[in-house]
Amino acid sequence: MKALHVLAALALTVSASAFAHDPSEKVTVLQDELLQNVPGKKAMMIEVDYKPGQSSIAHKHDGTAMAYVLQGQVISQVKGQKAITYKTGEFWYEPAGSEHLVSKNASATKPAKLLVFMVLSPDEKVLIPLKN
Repeated sequence: MKALHVLAALALTVSASAFAHDPSEKVTVLQDELLQNVPGKKAMMIEVDYKPGQSSIAHKHDGTAMAYVLQGQVISQVKGQKAITYKTGEFWYEPAGSEHLVSKNASATKPAKLLVFMVLSPDEKVLIPLKN
C-alpha cells in the first residue's frame, strides 16, 4: 500500500508534462524511506528505463543524486561540465541543485536503465523541469 502512495506522490511531483517528449518513459520508485539518523531527510531509490534513443527533459533535483547504469549506455551532462557517456557498471554524482542538461540513452537501438539514489527533504521535489 505504501508503494502506491509513493508512486502517486511521485506522479504528482513529476507531472505528465515533464515527460511530454515520450509518455512511455518508465520511472519506478523502488524505495522511499525517512532517514532515522538524519532528521528531516529521506532516501529514495528510483529506476529509470530509457527506450532506444529516448531522453529526459533538462531538469534539476532539490536533493543530492547518485546514478548507476544498470543496462546499456547513458549520456549525462550537468551544467558547467562536459557530456559523458556512462556504460553499464559506471556511475556519477550530482550535488543538490545541479542542472542536469542532458540525460539520454546513447543507443538508438538498445534500451538503457539507471538506478538513481537520492537524499532530499520530504517536501523537496524529485525532478524540476528547467525552463528553456
